[in-house]
Amino acid sequence: MKTFKRSLASEQLITKSKEVFETQLKERLNLTKINAPLFVSKESGFNDNLNGIERPVSFQLGGVDHEIVHSLAKWKRWYLGELEVEKGKGIVTDMKAIRADEELSSIHSHLVDQWDWEKVIAKEERTIDTLVAHGTAVFEALRDTEKEMSSQISRVVTLPESLKVLHTEELYQKYPSLTPKEREHAIAKEFGAVLLLGIGGKLSNGEEHDLRAPDYDDWTTKDVQGRPGINADLLVWDSIREKSLEISSMGVRVDREALELQLKLTGQEKRKELPFHSALLEGKLPYTIGGGIGQSRVVMFVNKRAEISTVQPIFATY
Repeated sequence: MKTFKRSLASEQLITKSKEVFETQLKERLNLTKINAPLFVSKESGFNDNLNGIERPVSFQLGGVDHEIVHSLAKWKRWYLGELEVEKGKGIVTDMKAIRADEELSSIHSHLVDQWDWEKVIAKEERTIDTLVAHGTAVFEALRDTEKEMSSQISRVVTLPESLKVLHTEELYQKYPSLTPKEREHAIAKEFGAVLLLGIGGKLSNGEEHDLRAPDYDDWTTKDVQGRPGINADLLVWDSIREKSLEISSMGVRVDREALELQLKLTGQEKRKELPFHSALLEGKLPYTIGGGIGQSRVVMFVNKRAEISTVQPIFATY
């Protein structure tokens, strides 16, 4: 049953939301908009393996296996090196992906659209402070976008003025009887917006809060308190769905030591032979921080929509 009627006005709101947020993001993180590939060769090692379970959509071109991208996490880092981008500057793309194994829900679709961004940093900037500064910038871009769009749709602004920063271990200690997803709902409801640090490493209960691929985010390097992970998820409280909503996943990217350790921990050491991984291990790639920001989720959130189907492209049904 259709519960939302499309109109030219609703399409204009979608476009406006994306324009406002993208402008905010580029200014706050010093990013330049570039074009991005829809597919990569399998042998390049550029595709995102996500949590290691999802299958990429694949096909052959000229006898060579290619895959529709899951994300551009590794490609962006390689391309920054190709462009010889200086420290403090970065790139952002409109990434479109097909995730055939995605479990569909009000916020999940087989079509994934996100701003994929990456920025060159110095080796000494591979820290929690750098991560928090960039996570805060993304939050502020979202907050200001919500303010502008709320005035157009006559809705109350729901985001707080400041961002709560919390490690997954702290979250586990706060809600030990809840599942990871339930913890996210609880903390997002309490604070409105949370930068949740340390995604992928094991907590004190021997379990991960969530899984991460071993070859882009650094989820093993420890902070000064001995807690693993210089990566994070940005969560907000969605007052329409009355649940947390993950807007972005981001992280300081692996250096040689972190890549070797994470490949070993996940039993994927054979990936060292792939072009991307060998280039990283040989010190040919820049140090970076980057992430993905869900375009449809941003539009849903700032326009107070409950279903991703109301903001994504639709196909004809008869």
